[in-house]
Amino acid sequence: MLSRRNIRIKVMQVLYAMSRDKELSFRHAMLLYNNSIRQSFEMYLFNVLQLIKVAEYSKVDYASKQAKLRPSDEDMAFLPKLGDNEMVRSIESNRGFKTLLTTYKITEKLSEDDTRYLYNEYAKTEDYAQFIAQKTETPEEYRTAMLNLYKHFTGSEHFNDMVEDRYFSWYDDKSLIVGAMKKTLKALPAVGDFYHEFEPTDETVKEFGEILLQKVTHEDDLLLQIIEPALKNWDAERVAVLDMVLLKMALSELMTFETIPTKVTLNEYVEISKQYSTDKSKDFINGILDRLMKKLEKEGKIVKEGRGLIDE
Repeated sequence: MLSRRNIRIKVMQVLYAMSRDKELSFRHAMLLYNNSIRQSFEMYLFNVLQLIKVAEYSKVDYASKQAKLRPSDEDMAFLPKLGDNEMVRSIESNRGFKTLLTTYKITEKLSEDDTRYLYNEYAKTEDYAQFIAQKTETPEEYRTAMLNLYKHFTGSEHFNDMVEDRYFSWYDDKSLIVGAMKKTLKALPAVGDFYHEFEPTDETVKEFGEILLQKVTHEDDLLLQIIEPALKNWDAERVAVLDMVLLKMALSELMTFETIPTKVTLNEYVEISKQYSTDKSKDFINGILDRLMKKLEKEGKIVKEGRGLIDE
């Protein structure tokens, strides 16, 4: 589920924290990094469980409508089909999923008040009204209903605030989690270890992220020595802290990871700077990295495997 860009952002955030807190050791920095990785998968599990709980709240709504002394025709016609269907049951009863909820302590992060609020909020929408009014009940209609419910979640201020309160990296990882959720819901009913493809992999977490964090941390002085001449009229101390972190990361990536094309590295750090740094950062970083790449390629310090990995 985690892309290299997600990993770069997490490494950037840890390195920035280290630059602000000189007492932060590399061991603690690695713990911060791995905790942020864990949180990403936790957020996926949290989103799945919250969706299921809101869907199942339709059963509570059904009982409430049936218990009225004078239920309306609409109340009598209501069925809890949002939560009482094969799609929801396939996740709710999945043993592996239940084990993960216990391992990551996800259930205790949910609030019944939030679940009720999200259900009542969705119950007022046209999407829900149309779903309840449907006479047919096909698997595709249930998948669409779940997708519509989750779409409502992602646009709900209450839901976004709720997740951010529990996970500080929600807005950094939101597009990632939303993509994983859509893939999960489109594949319903859930079968076996449906969540497995969204678990962090060693290829991105360890072989890329941990190595990048280690290299930048341990070779900080060397990286600065390489960067300083390329700054020309800029004093290194005047460069924004985050911009310097990104330059060091990009430089380390260029010289360390032989299978990542130089153009990919350049574009990735320019894009990250646009999202996290100042308005002028993207042009600054693009210019410095372009200058550094040309110099290091001439010196043979950037070696890439495979054809087309270094721009001619």
